[in-house]
Amino acid sequence: MDHAPASLTRQAISATLHCLTGCAIGEVLGMVIGTALGWGNLATVVLAVVLAFVFGYSLTIRPVLRSGLAFKAALGVALAADTVSIAVMEIVDNAVMLLVPGAMNAGLANWVFWAALVFSLAVAFVVTVPVNRWMISRGKGHAVVHQHHH
Repeated sequence: MDHAPASLTRQAISATLHCLTGCAIGEVLGMVIGTALGWGNLATVVLAVVLAFVFGYSLTIRPVLRSGLAFKAALGVALAADTVSIAVMEIVDNAVMLLVPGAMNAGLANWVFWAALVFSLAVAFVVTVPVNRWMISRGKGHAVVHQHHH
């Protein structure tokens, strides 16, 4: 792909915002459910990661299905487009949550929990943008999705 650096960066930011949306929905939902049920850190993080992937892939599959692809093909596009991005975002996000003192045990009513969650997602976004930029520059990641937009 022959894109100007600014265009690649804009595409990477857009792809990462897309990824962040799905990850944030799943991450927040997983953290809220795990914390509300009094689950331990491992179970809560696993649930949050699973839900982040589910919501991340779902946000990609929907428009690809509208382009006319069958579900199996749309799923393949979503897996190719989002797996690395979501994985990087989730590793960084959850590492930050686990490293912020008291964040995982703060409880839903405590501002520390929510501040740490917002901070962790922001750090994950910053780390994931260059990953997405690199993938798009090589015709991978969200570059695959754009082939199916009309």
